[in-house]
Amino acid sequence: MNNSVELVLHQKDRFKTTKTNDASYSLNQSFKHVKSEQAASQQVKSHQETFTEWMTEHEKLLRHIITGFEAKPAIQDELFQEVALNVWRALPKFRYDSAVKTFIARIAHNVLATHVAKAVRTVKADQDLSDVSQDAEQDLKQPTPFQSLDQKQRQQRLAQAIRQLKLDQQQVITLALEGMSYQEIAEVLSITTNLVGVRLQRAKQALTQLLES
Repeated sequence: MNNSVELVLHQKDRFKTTKTNDASYSLNQSFKHVKSEQAASQQVKSHQETFTEWMTEHEKLLRHIITGFEAKPAIQDELFQEVALNVWRALPKFRYDSAVKTFIARIAHNVLATHVAKAVRTVKADQDLSDVSQDAEQDLKQPTPFQSLDQKQRQQRLAQAIRQLKLDQQQVITLALEGMSYQEIAEVLSITTNLVGVRLQRAKQALTQLLES
């Protein structure tokens, strides 16, 4: 009899222990799930914060580049949204092995390279030709027809001339007008700095001929 009672009590204790262990396991799993959700939430938040910071800091750059390839404001906005979406998607893959500016500009270049074949293109040209082809003009003693124009007319003429360049020359000129270095332009276009120099020099020469004709 005593043995039977002891057996029942032992089984009840085992049941309690098992139930307690199950409860502890369930709590642990719930805790892990909550922590996982919190980590995911923090990651998304960090992703969103980084994206917002990048787009705020580089919005002007992106809009200048986009304006350089598309004249219509409505399409410019569409392209900006497309670039922003691509930046959002590419952000988790960024390993900080290049400057954020060149990373974003490269994404914009890829979007615009697809668009450029069918888009109406223009160039935001708010700099004087001397910033682009200084070497070609520095020895001229008399002002050229282009130099005789006022600032607004120069911008219009320069924009028209850049639209007549070959695409590879237009790309380097547009990025150079945004203040990018040879190295940055090379990273954006995935070419060597030497090739950037060659294309830029050819673009300068072509621009000078177009503007002086």
